[in-house]
Amino acid sequence: MTLLLVLLLLMCCCLGFGILIGINGSDLQRLTVFLGRCFPRTSSLVSFYRNRRRLLSWYTELLTESPTMTIVVQRFGAPRTVVTANPENVEYILKTNFVNFPKGKSFTDLLGDFLGVGIFNVDGEMWRRQRKMASHGFTTRCLREFFSEVLEKEVEERLIPVLEEAAENGRVLDLQEVLRRLAFDLICKVSLGMDPFCLDLSRPPPPITNALDAASAISAMRGMSSMWKIKRALNMGREKELKEAVRVVNGYVEEMMRLKKEMMKLNGGGGDLLSEFLKWGFSDEVVRDMVVSFLMAGRDTTSAAMTWLFWLLTSHRKIENDVLEEVSTITGGGRIGFDDLRKMNLIKACLSESMRLYPPVVWDSKHAENDDVLPDGTPIRKGDRVTYFPYGMGRMEKVWGQKRLEFIPSRWFDENGSDLKKVSPYKFPCFQAGPRECLGKEMAFVQMKYVVAMVLRRFEITPVSSQTPVFVPQLTACMAGGFNVRVGRRLNQKEDFVAAFS
Repeated sequence: MTLLLVLLLLMCCCLGFGILIGINGSDLQRLTVFLGRCFPRTSSLVSFYRNRRRLLSWYTELLTESPTMTIVVQRFGAPRTVVTANPENVEYILKTNFVNFPKGKSFTDLLGDFLGVGIFNVDGEMWRRQRKMASHGFTTRCLREFFSEVLEKEVEERLIPVLEEAAENGRVLDLQEVLRRLAFDLICKVSLGMDPFCLDLSRPPPPITNALDAASAISAMRGMSSMWKIKRALNMGREKELKEAVRVVNGYVEEMMRLKKEMMKLNGGGGDLLSEFLKWGFSDEVVRDMVVSFLMAGRDTTSAAMTWLFWLLTSHRKIENDVLEEVSTITGGGRIGFDDLRKMNLIKACLSESMRLYPPVVWDSKHAENDDVLPDGTPIRKGDRVTYFPYGMGRMEKVWGQKRLEFIPSRWFDENGSDLKKVSPYKFPCFQAGPRECLGKEMAFVQMKYVVAMVLRRFEITPVSSQTPVFVPQLTACMAGGFNVRVGRRLNQKEDFVAAFS
């Protein structure tokens, strides 16, 4: 009798959390695969617990085993979840049947306390209005103004001196933190029209930066357990911390809004996003949440991408030298101009390759409005969570070939090796794709290419540790413990400091 109860309990565990692989067959085949993967491991719930600290690798392994590069996760108390690394499925979700795969209430509830009704956390008409308005801030004219009025000055007058001081005194720098501070200064100038002086390392960072970190991490953890709603209601544990972090973030932005309104009364405001948001007549809550969304995305995504690229280049010095040669050839040893950046294909390829391996956003989820079937035959039920998985996609042999785990920027060039290939955004969805493609994609590349070029032409970066950094998935991924480096002046460059800034 006891043995029977144990077997029934194990069966319930399996039914409570199962993983289906190769699910484009009949119901009988799906059931056979389900049982075959479940019972030999005692239960998939146990497997999930064992792999909870390596979910990215575990999901990638399962997707690699799946003939369709799609798995289905069923867990007690959570919606049925379809996870895919199949580009055809990604295109179907993000473009072909876009209307059937909104963010959905389950997703927006997870991030609602943090991102509220900002553009990254809403659907329908509210999303369309915000996107239409925000798109005016990312025209070619705006990109040129961003480069000449904001980016050049921030890099030349703040970032380069920070690195010069570290090189002069042999000081170890957390390059990830430096790049995050740089990105925060830049996004505040673009979004708020105000300067937080975050890259001044003699000052403590503004309280909002730590609050953004906490809110991002805790919001991401909500997806692991439904207990967060109970903890929020009781105002306890991490939910209490989240509430305080959100209070700090919102308070900072609301104060900036108050100051901006006073400035607008005097001189009409400026060309920053906040001024435009206020002119469009959105409520203060919507404006605040839109600004919070841009601050979070603008700070964390570009800094993460650059951090991982700088680390990769430290073990690929030949590629680093090729980048230096490209910069030297294009600029002739002089200043780097806006039009020069457009010609720097190798740097863009390096950034793309870095984001393929270490995407700033490792997965993104939608929720099915109605029953559906993905191109690979996977059935979708109304209410399912449907997740595409950029981290896993970058590691699929069927997508990127046998050398998928290697850092090979040349894979982004055509057969002649001179022009960049047109790679489907559904194969490389780091900036999303379809109607929700990232509005700031081109601005991000302008910023990253300029920073990478300016840093590499002046300095050689050497990691303090020889160990491979740990990739940490949050709302935006980061390098665990930062990226501690030593900075040395580059002595073998044709351009000297005077030429670079003349």
